[in-house]
Amino acid sequence: MSDIVKLGFDKGFTDNLTHKYLNRFEIARVTAVHKDSYIISNGINDVYAELIGKMLFHAASPLDYPAVGDWVLATFYDNNTFSVIHDILPRKTVLKRKTPGKRIDYQLIAANIDTAFIVQSLDADFNLRRLERYLVMVKEGNIRPVVLLSKSDLLSPGEIAGRVAEIHNIMPLLEVHPFSNQNESGVKCVKDILIPQQTYCLLGSSGVGKTSLLNNLMGESVFATGSVREKDCRGRHVTTYRHLIRLDCGAMLTDTPGMRELGNFSVETGMDETFTEIAAFAAQCRFDDCRHMNEKGCAVLQAVENGDIPEERYRNYIKMKKESVYNEMSYSEKRQKDRQFGKLCKAVMKHKKNRK
Repeated sequence: MSDIVKLGFDKGFTDNLTHKYLNRFEIARVTAVHKDSYIISNGINDVYAELIGKMLFHAASPLDYPAVGDWVLATFYDNNTFSVIHDILPRKTVLKRKTPGKRIDYQLIAANIDTAFIVQSLDADFNLRRLERYLVMVKEGNIRPVVLLSKSDLLSPGEIAGRVAEIHNIMPLLEVHPFSNQNESGVKCVKDILIPQQTYCLLGSSGVGKTSLLNNLMGESVFATGSVREKDCRGRHVTTYRHLIRLDCGAMLTDTPGMRELGNFSVETGMDETFTEIAAFAAQCRFDDCRHMNEKGCAVLQAVENGDIPEERYRNYIKMKKESVYNEMSYSEKRQKDRQFGKLCKAVMKHKKNRK
């Protein structure tokens, strides 16, 4: 047990499992996901793993598959060179988004994350509206957000303070730390946040310096980094898969590929906790089902008109609300069709069985 405690395990993950069930399997943590295969660790060995057929058969959505950071019950074979995952332990937190593109489904990014580092660069990538989207995703997963502003060496102290003030003007309590991978200014502040046996993740667009920061935190250039285009300051996807790394300080850190699309749905809690002032004014609306668009007696619209809510922030809120509602409806329709198809398959199989 002491070996997996080093990976962040605590007994809360197994509170509802019987000793008989636990004695049949070994507890391990998913440290990497490569499409349909996994790497898991029991604190001693990193082992290639596959899912047992029962899990594959009963999986109804991407949420039913293991993600980086998950704790699983597994069986190890051939001197700990191969393993089979039998089940996923209940998750304490989960980081998910809508799948990129037109397909409406969940994409599971990571599980059991304690703190999410949202990385934006202080140059052209700095975008408050995108930051709000990340915050909704993180807060919906019940994860603590910390904003890291990279490339501080490119701006003057006054310009950096101005950017931080822009964030605090709309989210006063949000923890924000500027840093530079070039001269390592502010990197120590990031290191001081890290706590042994806690799990962190790096989120942000390509080219903002996530992998360079990871290398700085590790004290050596372990992972490849890519250049950024001068034309639009966009970076290439250097990180191509999610993996969990144990740092020398004892903390775990998950690096994730850059995200250019951040679709959300089923994010009511994340929306309310990110747009706290809008949620507060919404409670004062005349109608409980107010959409805050053109209704009479809407306290939110009045607050926008009075300047208490920035108009751009309000527009982003409405845009995300509409997007979430649309995605939820589309997802419900998809699940309904899947259930109807499942019933049809069962009926056909039953009919064939009766004919025999």
